[in-house]
Amino acid sequence: MSEEQLRVLERQLWNIADLLRGKMNADEYKNYVLGFIFYKYLSEKQELYADELLQEDNIKYIELTDEDIIEDIKEDSIENLGFFLRPNELFGYLVKKGTGEFGEDRFILEDLQKALKAIEDRAYDYESSEDFVGLFEDVDLTSPKLGKTPDDKNALIVDIFLLLDEIDFDIKNPKSDILGRAYEYLIGQFAAGAGKKGGEFYTPAQVSRILAQIVTLGKERIKDVYDPTCGSGSLLIRVGEYAKVGHYYGQELNRTTYNLARMNMILHNIPYTQFSIRQGDTLEDDKFIDLKAEAIVANPPFSAKWKGKDNPLLKNDERFAPYGDLAPKDKADYAFVTHMLYHLADDGVMAVVLPHGVLFRGGAERKIRRAIIEKFNYLDAVIGLAPNLFYGTSIPACILVFKKCREDDNILFIDASKLYEKGKNQNFLEDRHIQKILDTYKERKEVEKFSHLASMEEIQENDYNLNIPRYVDTFEEEEPIDIEEVAKAIKEIENKEKEVDAKIESFCKELGIEPPFGALQ
Repeated sequence: MSEEQLRVLERQLWNIADLLRGKMNADEYKNYVLGFIFYKYLSEKQELYADELLQEDNIKYIELTDEDIIEDIKEDSIENLGFFLRPNELFGYLVKKGTGEFGEDRFILEDLQKALKAIEDRAYDYESSEDFVGLFEDVDLTSPKLGKTPDDKNALIVDIFLLLDEIDFDIKNPKSDILGRAYEYLIGQFAAGAGKKGGEFYTPAQVSRILAQIVTLGKERIKDVYDPTCGSGSLLIRVGEYAKVGHYYGQELNRTTYNLARMNMILHNIPYTQFSIRQGDTLEDDKFIDLKAEAIVANPPFSAKWKGKDNPLLKNDERFAPYGDLAPKDKADYAFVTHMLYHLADDGVMAVVLPHGVLFRGGAERKIRRAIIEKFNYLDAVIGLAPNLFYGTSIPACILVFKKCREDDNILFIDASKLYEKGKNQNFLEDRHIQKILDTYKERKEVEKFSHLASMEEIQENDYNLNIPRYVDTFEEEEPIDIEEVAKAIKEIENKEKEVDAKIESFCKELGIEPPFGALQ
């Protein structure tokens, strides 16, 4: 997209959000707007697919009334698209009805409700059921927040649909990502305004680009990518921008966010046969127990609570047992790390965002950290990021990179804490910042006051404390102060002040008024 196209798109999306902004909070209107965008996308995809099937008959699908032909298209659509919409269930049809093209009946609320339910219901008996069932459960068309009466609700929905209708998603162009950009813009706006809650499922694009490029470094294709706390799926999708991905795997605890992740996959034109997104507690209920992924990316919730030692089954769990202890109940960071290491293929790469505390905290975390480094030699790099890059928290985070089959006997430390530009709500990374981090990681080079290759002996000497300042010296000596020069400058200022006071006193005498306090000193 050109910058102009992007600005137009964002302006229209903002106008749509404006219609709902005073009626509900950002969390709620985000669900409606994204749900309607997704419905429009499915409708246009269905219409395009059906129109191609009907091309020889010179019939437009939206005008089709022959039930036998509709039934044939239904079978083809579910098999190839994973879903199906009848002509009178299409977004374009409801826009026409809502604006009065079919007569005086402009009430589309019930039609829309049936259409959204139909998308889910028709997938039940097919392979795509896991990816479509429950997708629209957060789009509550009966909510009083949409209006006091059914007519009020209907009028609002029609207004939103008219604004959506102005956006050209250009789905005929296989390289178009207008819809994806629309999705990311809304998620970003929601996260920026919703504090910690928004940050739970959205990783800033600049950070996700670093993770994605690290795990795909030197590869054009990867067999699979996995995110155990996938949120809206943005990290998984970002990996696909840098390498061709065979299959996407993700798990998410929050039901609403799980729905968003599935929408996001489909919105980015990833076939339903190439992704598996599941809902559940990753640590307590691992949905992909046999998976060994070539790439793993994640931004787990910082220092989340988990059952830990309160669940005796976890002590002998293969994901945690090899490291000698369980992560503390109030800090699940290393539980997520070792869970991911269990799922990492021998030739795989894993990059995860974590709070700085994982680098130096003692107790069980030190024990696990030591096992990862000393016993298994999995830790490849530690990258310290600038503060206030993430939605909902101003604390600085770090990226830890892991590999199972490492040839190096050192760990790369990068202090990127000073690489950022200030933004209105958050700091952000520019392309040059990202490139410097990636070049340093790729070349494993030492840069003064920026990076250091630490030997295992250094790590041991520091008692497995990975705090970055222990390895990267960023101390800047202050310039020496010449006391005599400073005293001389102060004396000159005092002399000038006396001259000014004398002039003021002289002027005041000429005017016959009392001089100000300063001039009498």
